[in-house]
Amino acid sequence: MRVSGTVCLVGCGKMGGALLAGWLRGDAAEALVVIEPQPLPAALREQIATHGRTRVVADAGAVGAGTDADAGSGAGPGVVVLAVKPQAMAAVLPGLRPLVGPGTVFLSIAAGRTLGWLSEQLGPGARIVRSMPNTPAAVGCGMTVAVAGAEVTAEQVRACEHLLAAVGEVAWVTDESLMDAVTAVSGSGPAYVFLLIEAMAQAGVACGLPEALAGQLARATVIGSGELARRSDEPAATLRQNVTSPGGTTAAALEILMAPEAAGGGLPALMTRAVEAAARRSRALAG
Repeated sequence: MRVSGTVCLVGCGKMGGALLAGWLRGDAAEALVVIEPQPLPAALREQIATHGRTRVVADAGAVGAGTDADAGSGAGPGVVVLAVKPQAMAAVLPGLRPLVGPGTVFLSIAAGRTLGWLSEQLGPGARIVRSMPNTPAAVGCGMTVAVAGAEVTAEQVRACEHLLAAVGEVAWVTDESLMDAVTAVSGSGPAYVFLLIEAMAQAGVACGLPEALAGQLARATVIGSGELARRSDEPAATLRQNVTSPGGTTAAALEILMAPEAAGGGLPALMTRAVEAAARRSRALAG
């Protein structure tokens, strides 16, 4: 499948760049327009040159040229992907109001910005999908959750899903209030995993391992465990139990990590508090 018409990407930072790279690799759209005032990384420029149906412009005023509107359809881009930082949305979105129309769906990847807030910024008639991808999208292993506004058509949902699926798995919810928890678990989650790698490596050094070897062990263990979890139909709790022999080394470590009196309730309780803090921040970003 290829999204028909023009897909417009607003903002090409780390996440926007990851999406664009995925679309170019998979030839996900008939035509792409990127709105980005800063120079793109060399690797993306090379992909764009190979693709041949991608234009880069500095501002939204240049989007009309070369989109479906030129073909006499009276329509703008089929999908406008909003990939600027949440704090910059209020300054950027009013300039996109000329693109609002029934044939255009706005796909936001901004944390905390609600469908209602986005609608206020874009004006009446805007069709909006709110989504939360995560940074593993950069290697095609992302996880995105999305929720569609009431006016979004089934065809527009399919187009958004196709674009998001170019960089990983996609799930949909109908209750927008769940998006704060989604942001806290999967949106921010890669940082928790990277912290785990850091902590495991530091613990290895504390036990006498050379720093390079400790880092290699920590990275490889997390990567391999993630792949094992991906391939298995068993719940994570069962996979954990499969590694844990009674009275063995793993059990000794888990007694510390899961002890109710450790770290204010052990790792599970600590993770719950961390995710709750991230969810609160997501709600606060909604304004």
